[in-house]
Amino acid sequence: MSDDAVVALDVGGTGMKCALVRPDGTVHHAERHPTLAARGPEAVTANILDVAAGLAARARADGLNPVAAGVAVPGVVDEATGTAVWSSNVGFRDVPLRDLVADRLGLPAALGHDVRVGGMAEARLGAGRDQRHVLFIAIGTGIAAAHVVDGKAFAGAHGAAGEVGHVIVRPGGPPCGCGARGCLESVASASAVGRRYVELSGLAGVTASDVVARAAAGEELARTVWTEAIEAFADGLLTAQALYDAGIVVLGGGLAESGEALLAPLRTALDARITFHRMPRIVRAALGDTAGCLGAALLALDTLEAPS
Repeated sequence: MSDDAVVALDVGGTGMKCALVRPDGTVHHAERHPTLAARGPEAVTANILDVAAGLAARARADGLNPVAAGVAVPGVVDEATGTAVWSSNVGFRDVPLRDLVADRLGLPAALGHDVRVGGMAEARLGAGRDQRHVLFIAIGTGIAAAHVVDGKAFAGAHGAAGEVGHVIVRPGGPPCGCGARGCLESVASASAVGRRYVELSGLAGVTASDVVARAAAGEELARTVWTEAIEAFADGLLTAQALYDAGIVVLGGGLAESGEALLAPLRTALDARITFHRMPRIVRAALGDTAGCLGAALLALDTLEAPS
């Protein structure tokens, strides 16, 4: 056990975060690679297999014993069959990625959804490690969540649980990429905040982090846009709390980097909305962009321990 390591990959639309992770969650080696999504899903798959094989070889060269591989991908993931069902930004359509990795490496493998495995890592190793009921919400270009109980993330019947970004909080509001209008992520994601400011100001290229900085400096328009986003997020989080009754809400992703500029007003806004439900703790994620890799490793280790 002391010499064991897990090959872990967190595949994003642009880049892959990759690591050799020890069973206790420590990272022995980390590296990053481009995803090569522009070359198509076959190229991405080949790239994943090559990188995974390289990491397994690195483990052996370092005197470690690679025992399993874990891969996290975005989109719709069938974790039971190990299939990347659909992903808009990587291009996967029914790719049996778990089995492809297992065959290439000759190791047991697991495939997971990037946000769910990130939530597992935060629940076991990060900001939620002292709580049984954790709701991890990643706020970036979109908004997605993982409901984690006793360290296990629930995928739902069709692999699509936790899509709180598609709770409608502003009926008839901005169009969402899913085809609906007024979804939470169309109003309160990082991309939505930047887009709203650009629409109102006429200035191009303003990002959500720019809006946060301008609001902190006292700019009225930025404060209005930021407050609108916070209020919408609190409405979505109220629905999530009614459904999940989380003990702690862990916020990750790019927008969570704003720290208390997000957390403090969000706590106030949610508290004002709560009636008979209990107010959860709301905290910032602790693991940063390593959560997906760590979670992929945890998923692989869980697979090893599961009864056959």
